[in-house]
This record gives sequence, structure tokens and C-alpha cells, in this order.
Amino acid sequence: MGEDPNDARPEHAPPKLDLNKPGPGDEPPADRPPADRPPAGSGETVMIRPARGGTPRDATPADAVPADATPRDAVPGEAAPADATPADAVPADAAPRDPAPPQATPTGSFRLPAPAPGAGGAAPWEAPPQNGGSTGTTASAAPAAPAGSFGPADPSGTSGSGFGPADSSGTAASAAPAGSFGPADPSGASGSGFGPADSSGTAGSGFGPPSGGFGGGFGAGGPYGHGQAPAAAPGWAGAGTLPPPPSAPPGSGPGGGGGQGESRPLQAVAVGLLNLSCLGLGYVLLRQWIGAAVCWAATAALLLLALPADADGVPLGVLVGYGAVLLAAAADGARRGLRASLSVGAAARRLVLPLAVVLLAVPAGGAVAYGSARDDAREEAFQQSLLARLATADALVKAKEGSRFELAESDYTTALDTYEKLALDHPGSRAAKLVPERLDAYVTSVSKPYTDKKYCDAVDPLKHLRGLPDTVDAKVLGDRADGFDEPLAQSLYECGAGELGRESTAAAHEAFTELAATFPESVYVGRTEKLVGDGLRKAAAPLSDGSASDPCATTEEVRTQRSGVAGLKGYELSGPVADADRAIQKGVFSCGTKQFRDEEYSDAVKTMDQYAKDYPKSPQTAHARTISIAAQIADHEPAAGKKLPSATVPGGSRMPMVVSNDGKDAVELLYTGPVTGKITLRACGTCTNYGGIRGAVDPDAKPCGGASSKYPKATLQLPAGTYHFLQRRAGGGFAVAGETKSSKAEIEPGYTYTNCLYVTSGL
Repeated sequence: MGEDPNDARPEHAPPKLDLNKPGPGDEPPADRPPADRPPAGSGETVMIRPARGGTPRDATPADAVPADATPRDAVPGEAAPADATPADAVPADAAPRDPAPPQATPTGSFRLPAPAPGAGGAAPWEAPPQNGGSTGTTASAAPAAPAGSFGPADPSGTSGSGFGPADSSGTAASAAPAGSFGPADPSGASGSGFGPADSSGTAGSGFGPPSGGFGGGFGAGGPYGHGQAPAAAPGWAGAGTLPPPPSAPPGSGPGGGGGQGESRPLQAVAVGLLNLSCLGLGYVLLRQWIGAAVCWAATAALLLLALPADADGVPLGVLVGYGAVLLAAAADGARRGLRASLSVGAAARRLVLPLAVVLLAVPAGGAVAYGSARDDAREEAFQQSLLARLATADALVKAKEGSRFELAESDYTTALDTYEKLALDHPGSRAAKLVPERLDAYVTSVSKPYTDKKYCDAVDPLKHLRGLPDTVDAKVLGDRADGFDEPLAQSLYECGAGELGRESTAAAHEAFTELAATFPESVYVGRTEKLVGDGLRKAAAPLSDGSASDPCATTEEVRTQRSGVAGLKGYELSGPVADADRAIQKGVFSCGTKQFRDEEYSDAVKTMDQYAKDYPKSPQTAHARTISIAAQIADHEPAAGKKLPSATVPGGSRMPMVVSNDGKDAVELLYTGPVTGKITLRACGTCTNYGGIRGAVDPDAKPCGGASSKYPKATLQLPAGTYHFLQRRAGGGFAVAGETKSSKAEIEPGYTYTNCLYVTSGL
């Protein structure tokens, strides 16, 4: 069988031919009619080419091999073998085949079945006559076509304007100049366009059948190099269809001269999308390394600015700038890729667009990942801010631990408010999860005075902790405020007990009062009653038994303590208070007598006067008054204080003493001796002062010298003894209010005494 005329052959040396033997293209087999078409059913494949105009049908085909031609693969100097057969020769005894429909070849030609034997007319593979030629005839020899022209040469030898056939001698037409289409010259020099190989095996320079079958296909001077051409079929007239044109003009595509190629929109989209992947892969595919480097630099800069992700994220200007770079790269890549020929295979080109779409996940995924990282950074920053707030509150609590609560309360309240807000406003935060632990530490810190048994200092902190349910949310506080009743009651009791021994019992009474008011059923209330009652009795005992070394001071202490105890509410302390009152009464009298003995007469007067006023029904009230009178006299006449007035009235006889007032104002007469007392005489309206003018006018005038009825008078019954007197004028006339005059008298039994009180003056 002959070779398929359009099958590409590998480039190799042509087969050795015996040129002395007729080939299948020269004469038909013996059993075939001398027609110009192959026998029916031969199955031979032919190339249909248009016949050259005006050439006789019996002309020698352009690809006929001359009898004296040397085979292409013959060794110079050696004869060709006698049995050499062309590669596409058809055996004479080839069995006929059934006709088959034409089949298209890759080059656009057809394989046609041979016509039935004896069929008339032109064979179906023969091209119709052109330019006046007959069907199936071979063009006669013609001069070579001028360089760069198309078409056959005319019979007159004038150069044609198309593709030219070989001349009648079988020699290839003259060579066309480089850069044109046409047959190769007889010398076998290569042309610069498409053409067959010449008889010497050298590639031709134009279109036309080779002499002995197609050789290298496209000529060596063309842009595609050598190729394998189809062999000529028997009866081929040297005319037929042209091979298909190239897919792109010379110079386009990879390695081309930079001409514009075919427009590929999908390829442009793919390149643009690849550039949008942030990796410049579109430029890499186009081998545009500068553009790729720009994309890489922009992405690297963005990564340097963005990583590690922080709470603030990437500045907006950076994002806008990077987005502009990506869009510009995508647009430029699409423009460049629209007509570019890619340096990858067809299978890889089909994957470019899907890959570009898939790679869009890179920036999208990066943005999502960065957004997640930024959100994590923001969350971490937020968590750290909450932890910082928690740490600030912790520092406040720690700094105020052990301090007096009234000085630390403000800071404690601030810290507690922080804890509550963290727990309620940010319940899922790390800081909120630490709030329970911090609240435990808070309670421990605030209650430290109680732990240290500083009970008075612990009262206010414990009251604060006990009142937390009123100010702190129950879900946050839990049961931490429970159990502070007993510590607070104990602290109040212990604080009051400690203060009882101090000079001022106000703090103790305040603590006890609050204890009874807050915890009336507490055991510490009963303990307080016993403590306070026993303490008051113990303090008053020296006054009751008279053993107080300083009854005045003791009386004041007991009086103060008694006042505080009496002011306690919620306690049953009436017994101790009554005992204290009796002790205080004794203490006051004892204090007055001590003051008299200590010659503190003024204080003794005040004490005894107050005693007489406070205890008018007391059996000692009369004695207190006499002591006061004696103290008043002794304050002017110290001798009167040598002896404390007796509490009892002496017996025996008494001598009368009539006392008269010869003065214009009232007078008070105090006396002390065996008995002590005082009298008050009203003013004498007709009396005048003595001395001065009156003494000059009436030098013989004597006090109380007139009728006795004239003068206010009083009679004293005095036991015998030494008496000290003190008269004190009330004021009026020429007398001075409070003016006093002391005197001394000896009362003897059996006598009656008179005493005239008058006023003298220098006027």
C-alpha cells in the first residue's frame, strides 16, 4: 500500500528507487485500461490539486522522476539496485477494493476511492481544468515563475503569476528568490517559502509536488522548518488542493517577531485573575518578570506592614494603595494576555483559567485569615484591657489592706465596683472569670482587722461586708456576705468591753448600743449586760464602802459610767444603775467633807450645796448645809475651818443671842461653833450708816441705840462655846452687795447675848 498522502513522516532519507523500472506513476499496470485514472477498486489515495491551465494530459507530471535521476538516498558513485521500488508504488496484482466515501485528512484534502473500471470521464480526484487546460492533463514545461509570484508559467515560457509546475524534462522550475513562493530551482537551492523538495532532495521554495512524492513539507526557508510531505498518487497530475495555511502569520507566537496573534478573551481573563492572586502569577505565565517583581514587592510590603496582626489592623491608605496595585496588575495582565502565546502545552493552557479562579482563594483566604487574626488581636487587646482594670482594682485592695476603714473605704468601693462591672458587663472574659477569686481576696483584705483581733477597727469593715448584698449583684457576690453577723456582734462586744476601761466610755456605749440594736437576740447582748452591770458596781464600790482614796474623782468616774450605762437601750441594767446612784450620793458627800478638810472651802461649798439640792430628802442633807456654812465662814476666817461641823446637835443648855439689823439693807448672818447655822434680817428703813457726817453731827450716837422695836431682829439659841460669825450684806444704800464682816464670840452658859449689825461709812 502507498503512504497516506497527508500523514506526517519523520524526517529521514528518502527511499532508494530503481529509476530504470517504471513506477506506478509512470504507466499503468498491464491489466488496467490506458485511461488517465487508476483502476477501479485500487484503493489508492490521491491528492486532488487543480490542473495547470493548457497543459496536455499526456504531459509528464511535475513530480515524475527522470530516467537518469539519481535517487535522493543513492550513494554517489554507486548504482541503484535493480529491484528498488518506490515507497508509494502500487503492486500490479493489488486486489481491487470496494469504493468508499472520501475521507478528510488533517491538511484539508480527501482520500477518494478509485472509480469503477471502464468508467468514462475524468477521475473524481482530478481537478477541473484551469486557465483553459483539459482535465487530467499535465502542464507542459514552462519557464520558472518570477520570484514572489503565484500561478503556473504560461506555454510561451513567460513567467506565470501563481504556482508553477515542473518543466517537461522533469526538472524543477527555476528557483524563486528568497521571500517568495515558487518551486525550487534545478540546483536544489532552498527557497524561502513553501515548496517541495527538488530532485536532489533539497527543500524547494514554493508550492508544488515533489519529484517522487512530498519531501520535507514546508520548505527549509519557511518559519516552520522541514516537514514530511505526502507521496504522489498514481495518476496525479501535479495539481490539486493547497495545503492549509498556517494558524498565525509568520513571526507571531513564541519566538515570533512580535506580531499580533489571535485574540483570546478567556486567556486575558485568566492572566488578569492570576495577577489578582497577589502573587503576580499572570506575569509569571507571560514571563513578564518586572511586573511579577512589582507584585511580589507590593505583597511583601503589605505583609511587613500587616504582620503580625494587631488590634489596629492595616492603615486604610495602605489597603487602598495595595488594592490599586492589584487592580492595575490585573488590568495590565489582561491586556498583555489577550493576544499572547503562552509557553505551556495545550493541556496546561486549559487549566490556566480554572487555576486562576481557584487561586483567588489566596487573597480571599488571606483577607479572611488576617481578619480573623486581627479580630483575635483586638479580642486579646480587649481582654488585656479588662485584665488591666482588674489589676488596678487588685492594687487598690492590696494597698489598703490593714488600713483604717474610714480612710480606705473610697478605694475599697472603687475596687468592688470594678469587680462587679467586669463580672456583669463582660461575663465571658478572662477578667470576669477571675472576679470570684478577687472577691474572696477582697473579703479577706477588708476583714483583716477582725482576723488580727482589732475589734474596734473591724466594726466598720464588717458592717461594710455585711451590707454588700444591698449594693452588689447577688450573682456576683454569691454567699460571701453570709456569716458576718456573728463576727460583727463579737467585734461590737469586744470593742465596747475594751473601751469601758478607758477614760471615756462613749465609744463603749456606742458599740453596746449598736450591738443591742443590730443583734438583739445575740448572746453578746447578755454578756454585755453582765459586763456593764458588774463594771458599774465595781466602780461604785469604793464610794459605797467609803474606801475611795479620792472620793471626788471616783464619784465623777462613777457618775460618768452610770450616765453611759443608763443611756444604753436594749439592756436590763436598772439594778446596777440604782446601786451606782447610791454610791454617787455617798461619793458626793464624801467629796464635800474631804474638800473641807483639805481647806478647799469654795469647792466644799459648791459640793455641799449641790448635794443638798440633789438629795433634799437625804438624811445627810442638813449636815451638808452646815458644812457649806462653815466652809463659807472659813473661807473668810480660816479658824472657822479647823473643825468639821458635827452632824449631830449637842445637848445641854443654850444661851439666847438677840441679833438686830441697824442698816438700810438686809443682812445675812452665818455662824459656826458647837452649832452651825445662819439667819437673815430684813432692812431697817429708818436706819442710817454710822461715821462720817453722822458722827460729826452726833458723836454720841451708838448702833442700835434707839428703841428696840425699831430694828429688825432675830434670836439665836446657842450652846456654850466659841462661835465664828460672818455677816453678809445684800446691798443697798451705801452698803456694797456681798460685803462681809467676820467676827468671833465666846458663848458662856447662863448669859443672854445681843448682837447689833450696822454699817459704817466715810460719808
